[in-house]
Amino acid sequence: MSSWKDDLPSVRGKLLLDEPLAPYTWFRVGGAADALFIPADADDLAAFLKALDPAAPVTVLGVGSNVIVRDGGVEGVVIRLAGRAWGQVTTDGLTLTAGAGALDAMVARAAAKAGIAGLEFYAGIPGAVGGALTMNAGCYGAETKDVLVSAWGLTRAGERVDYALADFGYTYRHSQAPADIIWVEATYRGTADAPEAVAARIAEITSRRETTQPIREKTGGSTFKNPPGHSSWKLVDEAGWRGRLHAVTGGGAMFSDLHSNFMINPGEATAADIEGLGETVRADVLQKTGVQLDWEIKRIGRALS
Repeated sequence: MSSWKDDLPSVRGKLLLDEPLAPYTWFRVGGAADALFIPADADDLAAFLKALDPAAPVTVLGVGSNVIVRDGGVEGVVIRLAGRAWGQVTTDGLTLTAGAGALDAMVARAAAKAGIAGLEFYAGIPGAVGGALTMNAGCYGAETKDVLVSAWGLTRAGERVDYALADFGYTYRHSQAPADIIWVEATYRGTADAPEAVAARIAEITSRRETTQPIREKTGGSTFKNPPGHSSWKLVDEAGWRGRLHAVTGGGAMFSDLHSNFMINPGEATAADIEGLGETVRADVLQKTGVQLDWEIKRIGRALS
């Protein structure tokens, strides 16, 4: 019986079968993708999607910062937007345009160089523009919705769609845009300020992040969203999970001693260790406090049976 894997479209980028995904994620865990596609550019991606069997599942990985890839790998095609074509950042007056693969920190620095204020908070987000659009990424009191003007992307069928800010229906770490849109490019607008002043604020954010978050560990950023009226890190800490190793199938995972809303892979953790820790802590916090913690980290793929 034939499957979508038997008739994959030709591409100009890279198309790899049964490709291990752990090296592409910040946690460094997870199984293989049935197929991994790294498109050369937006045209390459659009053509691929139009020609791909509609039955083939498609998942976007991004830079792998805010995701757990389960140990059984990911069914279908995983798309990773990496390379120069996806990371371009340009400015025009107070407007900045960035590719979906551009790192958030790179966007912040480009804005500073152009004297555009308002995007400094992106220096504190460990991800790329595509993910920021999907989840209304933010930190230190600012969110993507505060500076976004518009964005465009491709549907699962490879058709272009354009979104103005209002079309996203943004709320806290959530967008109402269809989940299967693959974002290609975003346009932001800030306010005028001296480049040195913007750069100084970025330096302050970077310093604060380096001293309060385990950025040199194998981590996935903030694990849980902040429930209304609560801080997730306080709930995790008060439940006794800071620095406590939890193992399911591997060497174990833990919430960082430095920041108790950041899970880390201290060495030989599996995806099951990391996700299992998160679920165990969610249940424990709910039992002790009555507060429900919701995942901020995305979990994709198949668990090993």
